[in-house]
Amino acid sequence: QEEVVESGGGTVQAGGSLRLSCKVSGDAADGYCMGWSREVPGHEREGVAAIEGPGTTTYADSVKGRFTISRDKSENMVYLQMDSLKPEDSGMYYCLANCAGGDCLRAIGCYRGRGTQVTVSS
Repeated sequence: QEEVVESGGGTVQAGGSLRLSCKVSGDAADGYCMGWSREVPGHEREGVAAIEGPGTTTYADSVKGRFTISRDKSENMVYLQMDSLKPEDSGMYYCLANCAGGDCLRAIGCYRGRGTQVTVSS
């Protein structure tokens, strides 16, 4: 049984919005943090947003003011609202949970889903 499952990717024009959702279960749900990362071929993995502990949120500088991470602890769900999307936001987005050191923005040593593709056209 998959413990981290994303949904909500797609194609949108620049300036548009998308909302990603993620269901976390099993051991993945027992960690201190949840978050999102993205990968583009030829580039390093980038931690995009994280939410940890009592609800503290952190963001990559590239998405601050445009992306919002939230969660529903009762349902073990985490969301990423992406507004004012840019073509450079395109990539495969992965939901992360229970990362090493409780730091989901670093995106290392995490339970991770299979990813959902986001494509932003100019």
